[in-house]
Amino acid sequence: MSSAYRNRIQEFKETLSEENINQKTLRELCFNGIPFEGGIRALCWKILLNYLPFDQTLWESFLKKQREVYSQFLREMIIQPGIAKANLGLSREDVTMEDHPLNPNPDSRWNNYFKDNEILLQIDKDVRRLYPDMAFFQRPTEYPCQLILDPQNDYETLRRRVEQTTLKAQTVNRNRSGVTNVSSPGKAFHLYPSNEYEVLPNGSEAHWEVVERILFIYAKLNPGIAYVQGMNEIVGPIYYTFATDPNSQWKEHAEADTFFCFTNLMSENRDNFIKSLDDSQCGITYKMESVYSMLKDKDLELYLKLEEQNIKPQYFTFRWLTLLLSQEFLLPDVIRIWDTLFSDLDRFHFLLLVCCAMLILIRDKLLAGDFTVNMRLLQDYPISDVHTILIKARDLRDNS
Repeated sequence: MSSAYRNRIQEFKETLSEENINQKTLRELCFNGIPFEGGIRALCWKILLNYLPFDQTLWESFLKKQREVYSQFLREMIIQPGIAKANLGLSREDVTMEDHPLNPNPDSRWNNYFKDNEILLQIDKDVRRLYPDMAFFQRPTEYPCQLILDPQNDYETLRRRVEQTTLKAQTVNRNRSGVTNVSSPGKAFHLYPSNEYEVLPNGSEAHWEVVERILFIYAKLNPGIAYVQGMNEIVGPIYYTFATDPNSQWKEHAEADTFFCFTNLMSENRDNFIKSLDDSQCGITYKMESVYSMLKDKDLELYLKLEEQNIKPQYFTFRWLTLLLSQEFLLPDVIRIWDTLFSDLDRFHFLLLVCCAMLILIRDKLLAGDFTVNMRLLQDYPISDVHTILIKARDLRDNS
């Protein structure tokens, strides 16, 4: 470790040791990247994502309350419905003339159960594919949720719900545009080949199962948006950062802390996932066009070339913006980009600058390429050095 890096860690420690953390100082430090050592990054993200207050004297009582709130969500949305479902069918009284599995009433317990299962299956499918090139999400967590795994609770777990559900009917994939890809009953039985993931013994749970639970609770609490494909890519890096915290006192509560940080981030980003808002000023179409407006201002020649080739911003910036570049780079690089994004007070404007910087950095290739070559460049971005991209984005911001 270089002496410059050691000094940088010391600067962070001094800033974070103040009773009332100086917001401006912390943001400036984080903008240039946050050290992993000592759990500094995980702690800074909790502050930057408006979860922890800047006043440290409030932390202990605040965290205790938030973690209890999350435990209550688990009881109300997973354990109690699971107990009710485990008991259903044991008595003929559970299936009444008023409430039965075919009851179309929106308030029917059965109707809600089946709707939840549809969402759960989409989440399950997506979280199992989280960062397939890394073993982390398939590994067991050191801190499985005791509330969920308590043998005293005889209830239908999410794992059991997924195993038992659908496969009698059709599997529905819900993406951002609504319901698509209805697969045949035959295919449903082979959704997860036996070699795709290892089934862990009772009493253990994999990291992807924790992420699944976070997304399911979020969907239940936010029925207007529920779950949309891509949210798994937003929650993944946050959970990974908190679940690898070297400080075990924080790591133990990675699930609850991730849930609240993800919820806060989604409160700023959720409009990108709501199709009906696409063409409004807060929707994704406006943001995609803003990347081209910015490019027109910073590099007119490149802008005109892309326009001439009819390369529309939605062909590539949709994924860049909605998923905060999480699909364009390896996880450590995504985390480094997010250090800077989270530290910027206007983080989503800075994301536009990052996208514009990415275009300008490959301008020579884009100016020389035809439509096919350029589309390939934009959909499989060729530069892996995110430090260069962030410096360019900062320069664009400072020179505007």
